[in-house]
Amino acid sequence: MALSYDLIVVGAGHAGCEAAAAAARMGLSVAVVTFSAEQIARLSCNPAVGGLAKGHLVRELDALGGLMGRAADGSCIQFRRLNTRKGLAVQSSRAQVDIDVYPRLMGELLLAIPGVNLVPGEVIDVRTAKGRVSGVTLMGGASLDAPRVCLATGTFLAGILHCGERQKVGGRVGEGAAHHLSESLRGLGLRLRRLKTGTVPRLDASTIRWDKLAVQEDTSPEGRFSFGKRLSRLPTRDCYFAHTNENV
Repeated sequence: MALSYDLIVVGAGHAGCEAAAAAARMGLSVAVVTFSAEQIARLSCNPAVGGLAKGHLVRELDALGGLMGRAADGSCIQFRRLNTRKGLAVQSSRAQVDIDVYPRLMGELLLAIPGVNLVPGEVIDVRTAKGRVSGVTLMGGASLDAPRVCLATGTFLAGILHCGERQKVGGRVGEGAAHHLSESLRGLGLRLRRLKTGTVPRLDASTIRWDKLAVQEDTSPEGRFSFGKRLSRLPTRDCYFAHTNENV
């Protein structure tokens, strides 16, 4: 027997978490389907929140009841104001966050909202009846019913990974793409398109000559994104930057 919800959110990245939280606060019962409970709001790229053209968006999310600002404040290891030599219109905030603490906090905040239900699994089919969405089917045959489905699949739909000149199918390093769901959506007449995203390399800290790098300190020890009650902040840490050239 299929479980029934008001809304099914496919994907538990940043967008999926915010969509589920907003719907649950409106009184809907929400199923959040993700490959694993360990993958909620993973920081796949640079572990930072905010930045130019993005920091104000995090505060807007918070003003609307979003979770990202609170999770960023609670996992922040450095907070900086950017473009401070320029006018207020182009200044912004950026938080470097702990890559492990941020997703844990986001998961705790999300699952504390009444009506949010986490469903581990992979959606392989979006079902319809009489021209309307009726639910989804999971890998293994289980079904979830809902009159609404929100797709927050990130880079996994028809995902392709590029490493130099090599390519392979995948949604993220070490993880497969949502091939079955991609075909299901195509079968519904939807066109799939992708936006390119680049991921910075991971460096072994023991191989870095830290004395050759410039220190970037926290410029706003009391900085925060959330307007609400602040979660306890982690100890501040310095960051470092270097310059490169065509020979590297």
